[in-house]
Amino acid sequence: MTNILLRGDSSSKIGLGHNMRDLVLVKEFKKAKISFACQDLKGNINHKILEAGYNLELLKSNSKEELLKLIKKLKIDLLIIDHYKIDYKIEKYIKKKTGIKIFVVDDTYEKHQCDILLNHNLGADLKRYKHLVPSSCELRCGNRYTLLRDEFIKEKKRKRAPKKRTIFLAMGGTDVENISLMVLKSLKKLTDIEVHLVTTSSNKNILSLKNYTKNRAYLHLHTDANNIAKLMAKSSFAIVSPSVILNEVYFMNLPFIAIKTAKNQDDMYKYLKNKNYLTLKKFNERKLLKCCQQLLGSKNENL
Repeated sequence: MTNILLRGDSSSKIGLGHNMRDLVLVKEFKKAKISFACQDLKGNINHKILEAGYNLELLKSNSKEELLKLIKKLKIDLLIIDHYKIDYKIEKYIKKKTGIKIFVVDDTYEKHQCDILLNHNLGADLKRYKHLVPSSCELRCGNRYTLLRDEFIKEKKRKRAPKKRTIFLAMGGTDVENISLMVLKSLKKLTDIEVHLVTTSSNKNILSLKNYTKNRAYLHLHTDANNIAKLMAKSSFAIVSPSVILNEVYFMNLPFIAIKTAKNQDDMYKYLKNKNYLTLKKFNERKLLKCCQQLLGSKNENL
């Protein structure tokens, strides 16, 4: 049996997307013994790893020595890395010390010492990795490799008719800058709409979102939702960040507005902008409402 170790973290600061997609990725290795190596950071979703039935090893740091020690302890055959702080130097060190196979999940076009590289983002460019990975590296790039939970595949097959003027809103599970609240306050200028806001309990701004939505019947707050695909399917368009969730929105054929909220979204943002999708480099109420008008198909007297 192949022993696989997946190194990834989640927290209120760095977000939850890495661990969420990792839980999808490891399902490809049906006969392997899977372990996750994570730090116990504030706002993490390590509990989801345990709930999924995988072994969880807690690390104290991002040090190469601590990771190497764990690899030897568990007798790992394949190391999967989905972490911005585990870089080329650490990969090279691990490869030299153990010779094990290394699989890297990358979406920012960094240099890697790996055997397999996955960039599953929409528009991922295989050619850009030419001088960033060994010539023998297997490259898996583009939306044909998108990591999708079963719920999206099942929901897309149902082909539900979306409700008119219904908006799916998701600005990240942690949404550090509370862009969600800014968007909600802007959307109140639109009439006859329904909004489904998705976030997680790791969002430090959850209380302000609860307070804002509780007395507004057209706003629906979903925390730690397990029906995201259904919410997308019944929406007429989405407002999201150009991150992991945009791959899901694209798969569901849902029109969208993408608002960049972090530097690691630069490549996805530039790709979308060049392809003439509706994008915002940063939150801007006037531009957002203009995009909403375009997708709703009519002007609003309140704007």
